[in-house]
Amino acid sequence: MVTVRSLRTGIKYKETPIGKIPVDWEVVKLQDVVKQFYNGGTPATKVREYWDGKLPWITGADFENKKLGRVRKYITDLGVKNSATNVIPKGNLLIVTRTGVGKIAITPFDVAISQDITGIIADSQKTTPGFLYWYFNYNENKLRSAIQGTSINGILREDLTSMLIGLPPLKEQKNVAQILTTLEESIEQTDKIIEKTNGLKKGLVQILLTRGIGHKKFKKSALGKIPKEWGVGKLSSIVANFYNGGTPDTKEKEYWDGEIPWITGADFVNQKVGKIRRYITGEGVKSSATNVIPKGNLLIVTRTGVGKLALAPINVAISQDITGVITDAKKMRPDFLYWFLYSKEKQLKSLMQGTSINGVLREDLAALPICIPSVEEQENISRMLFTIDRQIDSEIDNKQRLEFQKKALMQVLLMGKVRVQLRQ
Repeated sequence: MVTVRSLRTGIKYKETPIGKIPVDWEVVKLQDVVKQFYNGGTPATKVREYWDGKLPWITGADFENKKLGRVRKYITDLGVKNSATNVIPKGNLLIVTRTGVGKIAITPFDVAISQDITGIIADSQKTTPGFLYWYFNYNENKLRSAIQGTSINGILREDLTSMLIGLPPLKEQKNVAQILTTLEESIEQTDKIIEKTNGLKKGLVQILLTRGIGHKKFKKSALGKIPKEWGVGKLSSIVANFYNGGTPDTKEKEYWDGEIPWITGADFVNQKVGKIRRYITGEGVKSSATNVIPKGNLLIVTRTGVGKLALAPINVAISQDITGVITDAKKMRPDFLYWFLYSKEKQLKSLMQGTSINGVLREDLAALPICIPSVEEQENISRMLFTIDRQIDSEIDNKQRLEFQKKALMQVLLMGKVRVQLRQ
């Protein structure tokens, strides 16, 4: 359990070279709390005996999102002995001090380091690798501001070792690191869930849009093998109307800042309409080529961002980037058409023509072949796919909440604005 007590109630601060910190914190140089700084190096690349061993060897390029990513190269013990590299044991801090300055990580296993990296062995009586990791994670600007050089930018060893840090008591350092690491692990776990669910969605889209639900007999078609009961036609055969878009004159104030949402291809995010940035007036609609597409109908970006699509979340006016599609309700549901075209993104992009402004011609879009299940099956397929889509959206929202919480906690915990005590 985590209990929090605020510094605003009777606990005093003191002025220091790095700003206000709690009175029981210290300001120290990094070298004061570190047992050893290690350089890195590269074994001779032409000597085969130095490479393809069992020891991971990393450069600044191997850091991803404040962690080590996939290790690409391995060296031998002979490579270590005959180069300037050093092996940093698992659980210690790595800082990229050349070619990628500011990247940091805790070693997940023993690693040999290149000259891009400084390995840091903390003095366990004074600090922990975890606290230093989070301190520099939050104060990345300290590292970047120390960069020197022209052709190869880097941080000089003396500048790194003399960096000032605000140091809480050791127990509090461990508590802070534990809280932030726990949050980070939750974010990583949520990322894995999102990735796994996206994979499931991709597979389900492929299955449902080629095999349908419960079919046993199939036939060959222009779209490949599909259920025998399904029809195939051109997109135009199931569309009641295609609508163009347009832009009201931007110099006419009375056309803008009204109550009608107006969107361009730039407003589409992850095959949905994102935050709507601009609104127009009724006069803006009347005096331009835009059209208002009713809620629930399909929007296809056919210029400047071809391949994006969405169902209109509300009534929206569209720019010339977009084609609004109103389907024939007796033949095609807009939500099923959304998923069909979602699965055909590459094919949509292949229809692009033009040089300065690429786009899809109306006649090419209208001639696109499409499968036509019964309206009832379309509804069932769409419902299944939107269910998994909502699960992904929920996990994305959860991740965003966790990231906001982590950012907020870093700001208060690493500056001493809030104190924490962990109880077992």
